[in-house]
Amino acid sequence: MTILIDDAGYGDLLFGVVIGAYRPEKEEFAYDVVRVKFFQKPLFVKKEYQREAGRLTQKLVKRLRLEEGERIEICRGDIMDKAAETLIRIYGEERVVRVKVEGKTQELVEDAYLDEIRNIGYEPLSDRTERWGKSFWHMYRWLRANPEMVKYSKSGWPRLKRFKLFRGKRG
Repeated sequence: MTILIDDAGYGDLLFGVVIGAYRPEKEEFAYDVVRVKFFQKPLFVKKEYQREAGRLTQKLVKRLRLEEGERIEICRGDIMDKAAETLIRIYGEERVVRVKVEGKTQELVEDAYLDEIRNIGYEPLSDRTERWGKSFWHMYRWLRANPEMVKYSKSGWPRLKRFKLFRGKRG
């Protein structure tokens, strides 16, 4: 058996990041959220989001009760670097492998992220993963129309400072 771990929302302007764990053989799925504060100053600059992703990933593996000899496949994205290091330290290199996560795992994690951003009032574009640039501008325009929601933006990215909406904001 295998536990697959993926993330969703890392490259988006809104909300935090969903980290999901899925065991296909039993169709068990669990997820948690790296809160948006980890993508704002001062935590973003220190890459605290990686540490938090590692903590949550470890928690998810425990929640799914990793079985003897079971393998963990974790996505290659840099947000998961600390998570992979931690899991390798705990379970060993032979059980933890970095992979490109696709299929049902990716869909479940993506759906969880979409549910979370809908919970803050944002309706994502249907083709957001195929058109990242278009999705960014859609989110940006939504934030501009709802400035009280800037608190849900990943405002720590340095390039965002060129936009008036993010100047002087926390992050």
